[in-house]
Amino acid sequence: MKSLGVTLDHYLSFDQHVNSVCKACYFHIRALRHVRESLPDEVAKKVACSIVTSRLDYCNALYHNMSEANFAKLQLVQNTLARVVVRKRKYDHITPSLRELHWLPVKHRSTFKIATLTHKLLQHHQPAYLYDLIQPYVPPRELRSSDKGLLRVSRVNKTTTSAAFRHSSPEIWNSLPQDIRDITSLTLFRRKLKTHLFAVALDAPR
Repeated sequence: MKSLGVTLDHYLSFDQHVNSVCKACYFHIRALRHVRESLPDEVAKKVACSIVTSRLDYCNALYHNMSEANFAKLQLVQNTLARVVVRKRKYDHITPSLRELHWLPVKHRSTFKIATLTHKLLQHHQPAYLYDLIQPYVPPRELRSSDKGLLRVSRVNKTTTSAAFRHSSPEIWNSLPQDIRDITSLTLFRRKLKTHLFAVALDAPR
Protein backbone atom coordinates (compact mmCIF):
# COMPACT_ATOMS: atom_id res chain seq x y z
CA MET A 1 0.00 0.00 0.00
CA LYS A 2 1.18 3.49 -0.78
CA SER A 3 0.25 6.45 1.43
CA LEU A 4 1.56 10.01 0.94
CA GLY A 5 4.40 8.65 -1.17
CA VAL A 6 5.50 6.02 1.38
CA THR A 7 5.22 2.36 0.42
CA LEU A 8 3.98 0.25 3.34
CA ASP A 9 4.24 -3.53 3.33
CA HIS A 10 2.53 -6.07 5.55
CA TYR A 11 5.39 -6.12 8.10
CA LEU A 12 6.24 -2.39 7.94
CA SER A 13 9.79 -3.34 6.97
CA PHE A 14 10.04 -0.41 4.48
CA ASP A 15 12.14 -2.66 2.22
CA GLN A 16 10.30 -1.68 -0.95
CA HIS A 17 10.10 1.98 0.04
CA VAL A 18 13.83 2.20 0.77
CA ASN A 19 14.68 0.54 -2.54
CA SER A 20 12.46 3.03 -4.34
CA VAL A 21 14.05 5.99 -2.55
CA CYS A 22 17.55 4.74 -3.32
CA LYS A 23 16.73 4.26 -7.00
CA ALA A 24 15.38 7.80 -7.33
CA CYS A 25 18.31 9.29 -5.39
CA TYR A 26 20.96 7.56 -7.49
CA PHE A 27 19.28 8.84 -10.65
CA HIS A 28 19.65 12.42 -9.43
CA ILE A 29 23.16 11.84 -8.10
CA ARG A 30 24.27 10.68 -11.54
CA ALA A 31 22.77 13.81 -13.06
CA LEU A 32 24.54 15.99 -10.48
CA ARG A 33 27.85 14.24 -11.11
CA HIS A 34 27.68 15.17 -14.80
CA VAL A 35 27.46 18.91 -14.04
CA ARG A 36 29.40 19.04 -10.75
CA GLU A 37 32.52 20.64 -12.21
CA SER A 38 30.42 23.50 -13.55
CA LEU A 39 28.87 24.34 -10.18
CA PRO A 40 30.35 26.41 -7.33
CA ASP A 41 30.61 24.45 -4.08
CA GLU A 42 27.71 26.22 -2.35
CA VAL A 43 25.44 25.77 -5.36
CA ALA A 44 26.33 22.08 -5.57
CA LYS A 45 25.49 21.65 -1.88
CA LYS A 46 22.12 23.38 -2.29
CA VAL A 47 21.25 21.32 -5.35
CA ALA A 48 22.23 18.12 -3.52
CA CYS A 49 20.03 19.00 -0.56
CA SER A 50 17.05 19.95 -2.71
CA ILE A 51 16.99 16.96 -5.06
CA VAL A 52 18.48 14.13 -2.96
CA THR A 53 18.65 14.91 0.77
CA SER A 54 15.01 16.01 0.71
CA ARG A 55 14.12 12.50 -0.50
CA LEU A 56 16.17 10.87 2.24
CA ASP A 57 14.48 13.04 4.87
CA TYR A 58 10.91 12.63 3.62
CA CYS A 59 8.82 10.91 6.32
CA ASN A 60 12.04 9.70 7.98
CA ALA A 61 10.35 9.78 11.39
CA LEU A 62 8.83 6.45 10.28
CA TYR A 63 12.28 4.84 10.12
CA HIS A 64 12.73 4.41 13.88
CA ASN A 65 13.83 0.82 14.59
CA MET A 66 14.01 0.06 10.87
CA SER A 67 16.45 -2.70 9.94
CA GLU A 68 20.15 -1.86 9.88
CA ALA A 69 20.29 -3.20 6.32
CA ASN A 70 17.84 -0.56 5.13
CA PHE A 71 19.63 2.19 7.04
CA ALA A 72 22.86 1.03 5.40
CA LYS A 73 21.30 1.39 1.93
CA LEU A 74 20.17 4.94 2.66
CA GLN A 75 23.52 5.79 4.25
CA LEU A 76 25.32 4.60 1.14
CA VAL A 77 23.21 7.02 -0.88
CA GLN A 78 24.17 9.91 1.41
CA ASN A 79 27.85 8.89 1.32
CA THR A 80 27.80 8.81 -2.48
CA LEU A 81 26.13 12.22 -2.60
CA ALA A 82 28.66 13.69 -0.17
CA ARG A 83 31.57 12.43 -2.27
CA VAL A 84 30.09 14.04 -5.37
CA VAL A 85 29.53 17.38 -3.62
CA VAL A 86 33.00 17.61 -2.03
CA ARG A 87 34.66 15.88 -5.01
CA LYS A 88 36.17 12.95 -3.15
CA ARG A 89 37.14 9.59 -4.57
CA LYS A 90 34.99 6.49 -4.15
CA TYR A 91 37.08 4.92 -1.39
CA ASP A 92 37.98 8.06 0.57
CA HIS A 93 36.86 7.97 4.19
CA ILE A 94 33.41 9.52 4.40
CA THR A 95 33.38 10.99 7.94
CA PRO A 96 35.48 14.07 7.06
CA SER A 97 33.16 14.78 4.12
CA LEU A 98 30.01 14.54 6.25
CA ARG A 99 31.61 16.77 8.87
CA GLU A 100 32.65 19.30 6.23
CA LEU A 101 29.10 19.42 4.85
CA HIS A 102 27.65 19.36 8.38
CA TRP A 103 25.34 16.50 7.41
CA LEU A 104 24.06 14.14 10.07
CA PRO A 105 24.10 10.47 9.02
CA VAL A 106 20.73 9.12 7.90
CA LYS A 107 19.86 7.22 11.09
CA HIS A 108 20.57 10.26 13.24
CA ARG A 109 18.52 12.47 10.93
CA SER A 110 15.55 10.29 11.82
CA THR A 111 16.34 10.74 15.51
CA PHE A 112 16.65 14.51 14.99
CA LYS A 113 13.23 14.65 13.31
CA ILE A 114 11.45 12.72 16.08
CA ALA A 115 13.19 14.62 18.89
CA THR A 116 12.33 17.98 17.29
CA LEU A 117 8.71 16.97 16.83
CA THR A 118 8.55 15.83 20.46
CA HIS A 119 9.97 19.17 21.63
CA LYS A 120 7.28 21.05 19.68
CA LEU A 121 4.57 18.84 21.17
CA LEU A 122 5.79 19.41 24.73
CA GLN A 123 6.06 23.17 24.23
CA HIS A 124 2.83 23.81 22.30
CA HIS A 125 0.68 20.67 22.82
CA GLN A 126 -0.10 20.67 19.09
CA PRO A 127 -1.11 18.78 17.03
CA ALA A 128 -3.39 17.27 19.64
CA TYR A 129 -3.62 13.86 17.94
CA LEU A 130 0.13 13.40 18.49
CA TYR A 131 0.36 15.12 21.85
CA ASP A 132 -2.23 12.69 23.21
CA LEU A 133 0.16 9.83 22.41
CA ILE A 134 2.86 10.94 24.86
CA GLN A 135 2.65 11.11 28.64
CA PRO A 136 5.01 12.46 31.32
CA TYR A 137 6.83 9.81 33.31
CA VAL A 138 5.40 9.62 36.81
CA PRO A 139 7.31 7.19 39.08
CA PRO A 140 5.30 5.18 41.63
CA ARG A 141 7.18 6.95 44.42
CA GLU A 142 9.26 10.12 44.70
CA LEU A 143 12.54 9.59 42.87
CA ARG A 144 15.34 11.81 41.60
CA SER A 145 14.09 11.12 38.07
CA SER A 146 10.73 12.72 38.88
CA ASP A 147 11.78 16.23 37.78
CA LYS A 148 13.94 15.33 34.78
CA GLY A 149 11.27 15.89 32.16
CA LEU A 150 11.11 12.25 31.10
CA LEU A 151 8.28 10.63 29.16
CA ARG A 152 6.63 7.29 29.85
CA VAL A 153 7.86 4.58 27.47
CA SER A 154 5.14 2.11 26.56
CA ARG A 155 5.86 -1.61 26.56
CA VAL A 156 5.99 -3.24 23.12
CA ASN A 157 6.26 -6.83 21.98
CA LYS A 158 6.71 -6.52 18.23
CA THR A 159 9.14 -4.69 15.96
CA THR A 160 6.26 -3.08 14.09
CA THR A 161 4.83 -1.72 17.34
CA SER A 162 8.19 -0.30 18.44
CA ALA A 163 8.16 1.98 15.39
CA ALA A 164 4.95 3.67 16.57
CA PHE A 165 5.29 7.31 17.59
CA ARG A 166 3.90 6.61 21.07
CA HIS A 167 6.99 4.44 21.64
CA SER A 168 9.70 6.07 19.50
CA SER A 169 9.07 9.59 20.80
CA PRO A 170 9.55 8.83 24.53
CA GLU A 171 12.40 6.45 23.83
CA ILE A 172 14.39 9.05 21.89
CA TRP A 173 13.42 11.95 24.17
CA ASN A 174 14.55 10.12 27.31
CA SER A 175 17.89 9.28 25.70
CA LEU A 176 18.79 12.98 25.32
CA PRO A 177 20.92 14.76 27.95
CA GLN A 178 18.79 16.66 30.45
CA ASP A 179 20.32 20.03 29.54
CA ILE A 180 18.94 19.57 26.01
CA ARG A 181 15.53 18.36 27.20
CA ASP A 182 15.25 21.45 29.41
CA ILE A 183 15.63 23.91 26.49
CA THR A 184 12.42 25.76 25.62
CA SER A 185 13.61 27.67 22.54
CA LEU A 186 13.14 25.59 19.37
CA THR A 187 16.07 27.26 17.59
CA LEU A 188 18.46 26.62 20.49
CA PHE A 189 17.09 23.09 20.95
CA ARG A 190 17.72 22.19 17.31
CA ARG A 191 21.23 23.62 17.44
CA LYS A 192 22.18 21.81 20.65
CA LEU A 193 20.52 18.60 19.47
CA LYS A 194 22.43 18.58 16.20
CA THR A 195 25.71 19.21 18.02
CA HIS A 196 24.93 16.32 20.39
CA LEU A 197 24.01 13.93 17.57
CA PHE A 198 27.11 14.92 15.64
CA ALA A 199 29.22 13.99 18.65
CA VAL A 200 27.42 10.65 18.91
CA ALA A 201 27.55 9.87 15.18
CA LEU A 202 30.84 11.27 13.93
CA ASP A 203 33.09 12.00 16.90
CA ALA A 204 32.74 8.67 18.69
CA PRO A 205 35.81 6.39 18.66
CA ARG A 206 35.82 3.92 15.78
